Amino acid sequence: MKFAVKYLKNMIYPLNVPESIHLTDGQMVLVRTEKGEEALKAFLVNSEVVKAWEKSATKPDALTVIRTLSQRDLQTLDDIRKEEVTSFFKCQALIKQHKLVMNLVQCRITFDRRKITFYYTAPERVDFRALLKDLTQVFTRVRIDLRHIGVRDETSIIDGTGLCGRPFCCSSFLRKFAQINVKLAKDQGMPIAPGKISGTCGRLLCCLTYEYSNYIEAAKGMPPVGSSVMTPDGLGRVCFLQFLNGTVSVKMEDGKTREYHKSDIEMVDAYVNVEIDIPTTLSSYADDSNIDIRQLEDDRNSSTGNV
Repeated sequence: MKFAVKYLKNMIYPLNVPESIHLTDGQMVLVRTEKGEEALKAFLVNSEVVKAWEKSATKPDALTVIRTLSQRDLQTLDDIRKEEVTSFFKCQALIKQHKLVMNLVQCRITFDRRKITFYYTAPERVDFRALLKDLTQVFTRVRIDLRHIGVRDETSIIDGTGLCGRPFCCSSFLRKFAQINVKLAKDQGMPIAPGKISGTCGRLLCCLTYEYSNYIEAAKGMPPVGSSVMTPDGLGRVCFLQFLNGTVSVKMEDGKTREYHKSDIEMVDAYVNVEIDIPTTLSSYADDSNIDIRQLEDDRNSSTGNV
């Protein structure tokens, strides 16, 4: 049997379990990580996943199990969770006192209480030397780590549900953030409205890249919107494209709109006196007119990898 735990952005790590320790599915264990001793829930791994791990050269390094958690350990863990909350607000108060432009995101304390980590976001570099001095007086005999993360990292560790109704990609399976721009949304015929194409992090949705290559492939042979085409029913102008089923909506000279497969029409160099409407998917929504789309593309410090 193989066991694993979810750690750091819900990434699955295999466990090294000593022969003297007997584990069951869902049992809390104490493991040794690069950050210190952490209490995590162990779960039984599917045999097919184990086979894939054995063949993979990129699987995460296994974490070593120190022991299973006793009832007393579970009470200690509960106390640490409460301590994290109070420590968060203490640090937040000091940040406000020093008038620092930084947003505290989360506080994590290792099970051995040897290290406390404060995750924060900030638009610019922050001089927190004075803050750190005060923190060392508040949190004695513990190593303090102030860790700057990006807004995408913030969303990944807070966790939540996206517009699609599923858990955030960044806190479930996504490990690296790709460069994303508004062109990806335009090419896929999506509404260019911040509320439609941005995530909780305030940046463009990571999933805009997932099917983009399929749209590019499907767009081959498709005439541009506004171009003049010859159809089986005569001349017209392209007013809308359906990439995935390969159909083109054409407004004819009689004012009617008909749909054709892209193989049934041909672009022509001719003027067609037909007025077409710009599809709503290519224009901004009035409700979002006060938001600069360029802000959604700003990837500076959006991900630091410091989680």
